[in-house]
Amino acid sequence: MTINVYDQYFEAELEYGGVPRKAAIVMLISDSGAGHITYKAAVSFFPHRDEEDYAVSYDAYFEETLYDDKGRRSKKREAAFMEGLRERIDALAEEAGGKVFWDRPLREARLG
Repeated sequence: MTINVYDQYFEAELEYGGVPRKAAIVMLISDSGAGHITYKAAVSFFPHRDEEDYAVSYDAYFEETLYDDKGRRSKKREAAFMEGLRERIDALAEEAGGKVFWDRPLREARLG
């Protein structure tokens, strides 16, 4: 079962595939099943052409596996991943040539 432990939309910048991206969704993703758990930090940049445009295009999607082992969801582990999430997302965005503006959220955070 795959769930977003956390997701939030922010203003961002990246040009990808010739298309300017002005927003990003930042996620901490959990995927569990059959006694195995994986956590990933992910960011997807999308055009956000106007205030109503939240059509996420997953061509500018970048992720990093944080944990992949036997087990199940752990609130303690998730809290530790949340503490370092911004730094990991910043590194992913920088590698792609983009930036997430953490001080400019577009929506409130959702926790799963």
